[in-house]
Amino acid sequence: MAYIAALLAHPAFTDRFQTDLVRPGLRVPITADASLFLEAVKLGREVIWLHCYGERFADPKEGRSSGPPRLPKRESPLIPASGGIPGAPEPLPDAMDYDPAARRLSIGKGFIDNVPQAVWDYEVSGKNVLRQWFSYRKRDRSRPIIGDRRPPSPLDKIQPDHWLDEYTTDLMNLLHVLGRLAKLEPAQADLLQRICAAPLLPASFAEAEAESDDATS
Repeated sequence: MAYIAALLAHPAFTDRFQTDLVRPGLRVPITADASLFLEAVKLGREVIWLHCYGERFADPKEGRSSGPPRLPKRESPLIPASGGIPGAPEPLPDAMDYDPAARRLSIGKGFIDNVPQAVWDYEVSGKNVLRQWFSYRKRDRSRPIIGDRRPPSPLDKIQPDHWLDEYTTDLMNLLHVLGRLAKLEPAQADLLQRICAAPLLPASFAEAEAESDDATS
């Protein structure tokens, strides 16, 4: 699983195999080089550790502690004294913006500094992660009804009337995780390039192994 995460969970995989990805189903290049395989596994463990907020593949010896991952202090997002996102009686904010020159993420009347452009732009399956996260916590959560989709449930209207402290905690955790994932992408792209340039196991190898297992059983 870690091998797959290292090779597939970054934009370079999508860019390289754009034509193939038109058809459903992911095709994973499996290296025949044991050293490259182990390198991918090591990198993939960190990817999964980040995706799971430290709940999987925690290993202090490898620099992966349990609990929400953190960027180095000089690279960490920070909320200045004047930037706190106000709670009650201020209503929930409806806007989230980014200033690339100041590296500032604004949420309503609050803001977070030292946020890289790569974190603001980070996408998964074509969806911007930060904007998607905020869409479930802003004041107006209505979405246009497209086609025959059912109207939203009245339960969707049950929500806090002000920004919660836990929202800020969740957002800071997310910024740390996205920041670390963005930093891993060049290493993932380089690894994918080297694996694809080296000998790969053909599909016939997997088929032969499966036939061998069937015969043994």
